[in-house]
Amino acid sequence: MSLFFNRILTEDLYRYVGEENKKFSVRLRYLLFVPGFTYIFFFRHASQAKNVLSRYFFLFFLHITKYITHIQIPVGTKIDRGFRITHFGHIVINPGSVIGENFNISQGCLIGNAQGNRAGVPVIGNNVCMNANSIIVGNAHIGNDVLIAPGAFVNFDVPSNSIVIGNPGRIIPRDCSPTEKYIVYPVRNI
Repeated sequence: MSLFFNRILTEDLYRYVGEENKKFSVRLRYLLFVPGFTYIFFFRHASQAKNVLSRYFFLFFLHITKYITHIQIPVGTKIDRGFRITHFGHIVINPGSVIGENFNISQGCLIGNAQGNRAGVPVIGNNVCMNANSIIVGNAHIGNDVLIAPGAFVNFDVPSNSIVIGNPGRIIPRDCSPTEKYIVYPVRNI
């Protein structure tokens, strides 16, 4: 099983269970019974496949998992280590998006492109938490340690150590990280 759990997958699983991420039973349980992690497993393997045969193998299972979990994250999307899908279902991420370390995403979230004045795709920093039904679209730069509240709509730049609430979104600056309680088992130098 360690053949299928490379460094980045081990770090992604660390975000779910901490130090137990290296146990075979934990790896198997999360692979088979936690839909968000199952999607991450096939997404990481399909994105990092070295040859055509293994790429198609993992793409096939990623495609099946997409229909089961209702998660759409295209292969090749730049998501750094420590990715955690806290609740699965109706999650869509644009393939041009760039996402940093220790990223949490919940059900109903959208990270997409936009046209017009804010044309482009989002760039998201480290330790960002997107709560249920929140949306980030357009050329928005999200700083580090940002909490996107449930139902928030973001199409503007957000500075580090902030909370975004409401639709349209409103920034509430903080002196310390508002995501500290939400980013459990952050990946550092494990």
